[in-house]
Amino acid sequence: MATLATLGSTSVLRFHKPEPLKTRLYLQQLVSVTSQLSGIKISYNLPDVAPAKPISSPFTPALQPVARRVCPFTGKKANKANKVSFSNHKTKKLQFVNLQYKKVWWEAGNRYVKLRLSTKALKTIEKNGLDAVAKKAGIDLRKE
Repeated sequence: MATLATLGSTSVLRFHKPEPLKTRLYLQQLVSVTSQLSGIKISYNLPDVAPAKPISSPFTPALQPVARRVCPFTGKKANKANKVSFSNHKTKKLQFVNLQYKKVWWEAGNRYVKLRLSTKALKTIEKNGLDAVAKKAGIDLRKE
């Protein structure tokens, strides 16, 4: 039925397969043993049987990367808000960031870099420069 083995500071409770007629008694003992022993690893010894082989490989669809609706430069993301009708009925809605694809000239790299950024980030880049904004956001433009 059940044996308790102690190895150092850890205790392991091992169960052996019961006979079919004694399953009800076995389940009552199992419940009583597990309720008394909390935090002990429990293992069950099964007879040596070859593991079942899958019939076919599992289906894994090709996942396309999805662009998140977050600006990488400013960290702006969608805002949760209420849409209020004339009868003052409130419904949840999301106010998304105004993200745009834009080619921006990068002086240090001497080339254009295609970025997906918010219009607020675009104004910040025009004011402070692409290198300063990218460095502050922790973005490496050489990978682009």
